[in-house]
Amino acid sequence: MAAEKGSAFLLKIGDGADPIDYSVIAGLRTTQMSINGEAVNITTKDSGGWRELLSRAGVRSVSVSAAGIFTGSDAELRIKNHALAGEIDDYELSFESGERMRGKFLISRLDYAGDYNGERSFTFNLESSGPIINL
Repeated sequence: MAAEKGSAFLLKIGDGADPIDYSVIAGLRTTQMSINGEAVNITTKDSGGWRELLSRAGVRSVSVSAAGIFTGSDAELRIKNHALAGEIDDYELSFESGERMRGKFLISRLDYAGDYNGERSFTFNLESSGPIINL
């Protein structure tokens, strides 16, 4: 497997239409994704002292965090409005290999920061709501 560029790891937000059109969230410098799963322990006395887990059980989720420079793009303003309203929206993660992942996410945190004589930056966290589709 070849190394991929971090700049090609893009986060896009849906436009709310049907069919959904996705726009790149401008100004992102870093993007990170975590796939999480809770284990369901089914260990019994018959397990021979080894832990046993139940396949395809438990709660799975995807978390995304991103940081960037505020540019005032429509996508950034959409994120701010969804964070204030607590709304869930459609997002897409795309990678240099062409792989894409889509699903609904809630903005669980949005932070703005700025230094004197510096740019305004933002960071935000997304938490999945429902299944994430790998395309």
